[in-house]
Parts: sequence; C-alpha cells; structure tokens
Amino acid sequence: MGYQPIENYGIIGNMHTAALVGMNGSIDWFCCPNFDSPSVFAAILDDKKGGHFKICPTRPGATHKQIYWPETNVLVTRFLSPDGVAEVIDFMPVGTDQERHEHSELIRRVNVVRGTMPFSMECFPAFNYARDEHEVLINESGAAFHSPNLNLQLSTGLPLEKSDKGVTARFTLNEGQTATFAIGEIRPQVTDYHPFSEEESEHLFEYTVAYWRRWLSKSTYKGRWREMVERSALTLKLLTYEPTGAIVAAPTCSLPEEMGGERNWDYRYTWIRDAAFTLYGLLRIGFTDEAAKFMTWIEARASELNPDGSLQIMYGIDGRHELTEESLDHLEGYKGSRPVRIGNGAYGQMQLDIYGELMDAVYLFNKYGSPISYDFWTHLRRLTNWVADNWQQPDEGIWEVRGGQQHFVYSKVMCWVAIDRALRLADKRSFPADREKWHKVRDQIYEEIIDRGWNPEIQAFVQSYGSDTLDASNLIMPLVFFLSPTDPRMLSTLDAINRSPENGGLVSNSLVYRYNVAKTEDGLSGEEGTFNICSFWLVEAMTRAGKFDRGRLDQARLMFEKMLGYSNHLGLYAEETGHSGEHLGNFPQAFTHLSLISAAFNLDRALGGGG
Repeated sequence: MGYQPIENYGIIGNMHTAALVGMNGSIDWFCCPNFDSPSVFAAILDDKKGGHFKICPTRPGATHKQIYWPETNVLVTRFLSPDGVAEVIDFMPVGTDQERHEHSELIRRVNVVRGTMPFSMECFPAFNYARDEHEVLINESGAAFHSPNLNLQLSTGLPLEKSDKGVTARFTLNEGQTATFAIGEIRPQVTDYHPFSEEESEHLFEYTVAYWRRWLSKSTYKGRWREMVERSALTLKLLTYEPTGAIVAAPTCSLPEEMGGERNWDYRYTWIRDAAFTLYGLLRIGFTDEAAKFMTWIEARASELNPDGSLQIMYGIDGRHELTEESLDHLEGYKGSRPVRIGNGAYGQMQLDIYGELMDAVYLFNKYGSPISYDFWTHLRRLTNWVADNWQQPDEGIWEVRGGQQHFVYSKVMCWVAIDRALRLADKRSFPADREKWHKVRDQIYEEIIDRGWNPEIQAFVQSYGSDTLDASNLIMPLVFFLSPTDPRMLSTLDAINRSPENGGLVSNSLVYRYNVAKTEDGLSGEEGTFNICSFWLVEAMTRAGKFDRGRLDQARLMFEKMLGYSNHLGLYAEETGHSGEHLGNFPQAFTHLSLISAAFNLDRALGGGG
C-alpha cells in the first residue's frame, strides 16, 4: 500500500481506544480494546505486515478530502470522481447504553451521494503487533477473526470473500444507497451478532453525533479561533481513558521524530507533566467534570508514592507502574524508522519538574474546580517535603534525555513552583504545613536559578547550570509566575530564543526547536523537527510580555496564526513539525493541543474585544 504522510490521518475513538483513518480510506492504526492494548491494525508502522482495514472506490482518478461532522469526532472521508461522489463515515459509538455497542466497536458507513461508485473493502487484521497468528471464519454476520488473546467480529450485510489472513468484498452502490461495516471485540455476553441494518447504523450515528455536540456545548471559550480550540478540546476528550479519567499523551507509538531515526517512543501512557498541563487547559475552557475525574486519578497516584516518598513520572492509563520498554524488531517502522518501541523506559527516570506541574494543577483545581480533601493534602505535604529535600539533585529533565543527569534549569524552576504552590495552597485552605522549611527552600531555589541558571555572556537563561545552550522550556518562567513577563532577564531570554538557529537562537519562521541537538548531549543520534508545544509556549510568553508592548503582542498573534497553518486538514497536530512542514512524532499529540488552548485563551484575552 505504501505509507501515507502522518498528517494525512484523522482520529476517531470512544474514550477507551482510538483509530487513525487515512485520506485513502484505510484504518492503519487501531488497538483493541484499550489505547495501550496490542495493535490489530498497524500498517502505519509496517505497511506490509502491520494490518489494515481499507474501504475505497476501485476506479482510479478519484480525489479525496476529509472533514469532521461539525462539532463531533465523527470523521467523513469523501471521494469525488466523474462517476459520482461517495463518503465513508467512520466513528465509534458513544452516548448509547446498548450493551452491544458500548466498547471498542468501530463503524464504517459507506454511502453514495451522487452517481454510482464501485468499491473495494479489505480487512486484514494483524493481532498483537503482527506477532500472533489468527484464524478467519466466515459466518452469518460477516466474518470472525480468532487469535490467542483477542477475537474480533466484522459484521456486514454484504458477501465476503475469505483470503489469507483476511476478508475482502467488492460492491457497487447507487445514489442514496448505504453499506455498513462494524468491527469489534467478540464478547461472551453477546450471542446475536447480525449484519447491521441501515436503520441501526443511522441510529448509532445520530446518538454519537448528539453525544459529541452535547459535550462540546459545555465549552466556555467564545473567542477568536473558536473552531481550532474546539477541535483541540474534542481531541483531548478522545485521548481520555473513560474508566479512570487518565489522558494519554498520544494514541500511537513509535511514529518517528526524524525519518529513519531512532527517536521513536510509545506515548500511550499518562505523564504527570502532561496531566497537569491538560488539567489547566480543560479548566480554562469550562470542562470541570473532566478535570475533576483526572484529579481523582492524580490523587490516586499521589497516594502510591515510591518508598523514598517520590513520585513516578508516568503511569499506565489504569494506574499501573511498570511500563517495560521493548523493541519490535519484526516491524520495519514508519517509512523504515526503526526501532519500533512499545512500553517506555523513561518511567524509571528522575524528572524533578513533575512536582511543580502536579502542585500547580492541584492549586488551580482547588481554585477553579472544587476544594481538595485533607487526606489528599497529607500526600501532597509529603511530596513537597521530598522536593524540599531533593531539589538539588541532577535529573533527566522534561525532555527525558538519555545522555545522563544534569542540573536542568527548567527542573529547578518547577521545584520552585512545587513549593510555592504548596505554600499558597496551605495558606488558602489553612492546612497544616512545614511553612518555615518551605519558605527557606523556595527562596534558596530562586536565588540559585538566578545565580547559576543565567548566562551573562549570552544574556539568557540556559538549559542547565554552566551551559551556554538555550532551551525552549525556559519560556515557561513567566507562565508559572517565576519571573515577570517584562523582567529584563526574561525579555532578554525571549529575544535570544527568538533568533534563528543560524544566529544562535531556536526559532525558524515562528517554529521553535526545543534545544540545539548539536550542542546538547541527549544520548541519541540524529536530528528532530520543531516542537509544537514550544511554539505555543513562545506565543504565550510573547503575549504576556505584549501586555506592556503592543509590538510583542502583534508578533505573538502573527506567530500563533502561522502555527494554526501547520495543523493538518482536520486541525490536528503531531508532536513536531519537520523541515518541510511535515508532521513528525506521535499523532495527535495531547501536549500540542492543550498548549494551543492555553495560548488561544490568553492571547484572545490580551487582544480584548473584536477581531
């Protein structure tokens, strides 16, 4: 089949799992029954072995476009040709209490809007990342696929042809006709699988559209760029694991940060850091229920501290602690980008910044959500004391480098945030706290950052103590109120970062690199693209500085609107943007979408009324 660009995909899901649907009508990524379950379709990681589920017209020359049904996560792939116009409508049912459709079912409705169109359907699963053999059985409902650990049923009213490891169908639809395919896990309690009727698929479609519109109506964001903010919110909701409230960093694994490179990671887990930023993004635009559920998940993790009182940086969506990393050497990787990794060895790293992000999220939730409990506070107090005792240690930092621990400036800033927010929370709620110790350490951290994190020669805060390397993570300083956005040191750092890489900076036409890979020993070879979250952080830092300097505010708006132009055709973003504007890294990326929401919210407010 060949690989499609990462940006050619849309996402559908049901808050248990998700699937990527290409503009060519092929589902090339789907894990069942959950986000972090082994893949069933993974052609995006190996176009020959990975497995796919493709529906498309058979006559050559059809052009295609993809849109979301307005205000929903229902995806429409439209094919236009001289013979007519056809649509494949993909969704996972939500908002219905029918037991049969409550979990992991994926529905594909094919209809012809105009003319006549012949179609081909290919369903070739490859269970357990293409490691498990399976059996194909044609039955009254369509076809069943049986593997050692998972059984799937493909239901359709059309005749299917069995081939090696899959089924195919060829059919022609006239104007107004519809064909439906549904695939889902075979569950013991369901004994009456049957071909879908048009009425049934229409009913589920309407239920699902109503659910998403009802959910989105809770958004309080009414400013500029509303459509992009709402798409980001819908994407974050899709990346939420409903049973626990956890949000995955991305629904995919091992999509490369550099074509043919080794920077390929599994993001189907929940990072404390992402969790905290996401909670802030959701609260900002009115989704307090999601924030509350996520806070419950965070509270559970805070009660499962390591024996020394520290917190793990990331967890499984069900809260599990072990995320053992392994390479799938039988898969070639996206466009040959090996290795394909599942699991993530970074779960054992020390990253001191997570405590600041966690405490900031709890502080904001206590302020804008609902007051936290005393029992939760006892865990947070223990965590804060751990930070007060350990902040001077080196760590792997926000970027999870594999080149050894350092004294990263961002990590120290977030240790300051952790203790600052603990003090504020204790005072706000009159909680018992070790105030004298915390005050002393907070001031000590602050002065050390100013003394050792600032490089007077380049007039900027740098990546780590004693370094001359810039790091875009320091753009967070005014966002967490460590420094005033107009502090001369902050403005000088902004200006240094905002130069082109050729002139020692990190910004290329409004797109921001997280650091200079040639000057940073991150333990990995190769290059990478610009980091989308860093681009939105720069927008937000410029926005805050622009409150007192209209020129910077205008520049922030220009940068933001340029960044909107780098989304894909559906308003989705991967982790990075490559040299040619291509999407790189796992897709879609929660971190990118929540930073878009935050930047849009603050920029819109700074610009005031009107457009």
